[in-house]
Amino acid sequence: MPELPDVTVYIEALERRIVGAPLERVRIANVFVLRTFDPPIDAAEGRIVVALHRSGKRILWELDGGLFLVLHLMIAGRLRWREKGTTIPKKLGLAAFDFPTGTLLLTEAGTKKRASLHLFADRDSALTLDRGGIEVMDLPLPAFREALLREDHTLKRTLTDPRIFSGIGNAYSDEILHHARLSPILLTRKMTDEQIARLHASTFHVLDLWLQRLREEVGDGFPEKVTAFREDMAVHGRFKKPCPDCGAPVQRIQYASNETNYCARCQTEGRVLADRSLSRLLKGDWPKSIEELEH
Repeated sequence: MPELPDVTVYIEALERRIVGAPLERVRIANVFVLRTFDPPIDAAEGRIVVALHRSGKRILWELDGGLFLVLHLMIAGRLRWREKGTTIPKKLGLAAFDFPTGTLLLTEAGTKKRASLHLFADRDSALTLDRGGIEVMDLPLPAFREALLREDHTLKRTLTDPRIFSGIGNAYSDEILHHARLSPILLTRKMTDEQIARLHASTFHVLDLWLQRLREEVGDGFPEKVTAFREDMAVHGRFKKPCPDCGAPVQRIQYASNETNYCARCQTEGRVLADRSLSRLLKGDWPKSIEELEH
């Protein structure tokens, strides 16, 4: 799922192309992507895009006349900038937005179509979709600490909870925790002040680092390779590959359709965390340390 850095770079690329331009036409290829009916989607046609905003992992289009178009890409939704009038792809295409200078395509891979499009009559209505999490970039340590300790959950769950922090998901939470040298299953209320300060610094560092990397990658172009799995990530999506800091094989915890990646040597004092499916199967043969695993 595109997270804070990815969505920010999407918005910056769109600002260069559509802010100040009229949305000439909206073409819907999959009726399930449109989640609202009042106002009707054609009410957005002909309106000028006044500004673009990020709300968590959502992109808000502010249109003249007070309308707000809200786009949530979910896991597999992606945006493509193409020549004006480009046909919507039959298999992956959900919608198209035509502007004087080009067409923005909304596509989604996979059979489960989760991406969504809402049209609201005003800003307040649009913000009802926001889960309430606070923005972490430039967030002072005291406010970060207060949010972190609001509930007693694991660090992984807390960082990815949109009610607590805005825009952080599975991928960047793994990277943040690796940089902070903290276990994904450490309970928030058991953290020391030093650990909280370290996590606070790492959260800003990792998100800012990837913002700059993605900006350099895109340049004046449009983001075409938005993915949660990048070769230069430290641990996310790198199961069994060497940790860039210590060389130990990256580990994972699988649950439902998600997984957490971490380095046992750097983050859990060498302990291999129990994986719900595999450790249950192996029982006593499940390795308890990185040393056992490597041998």
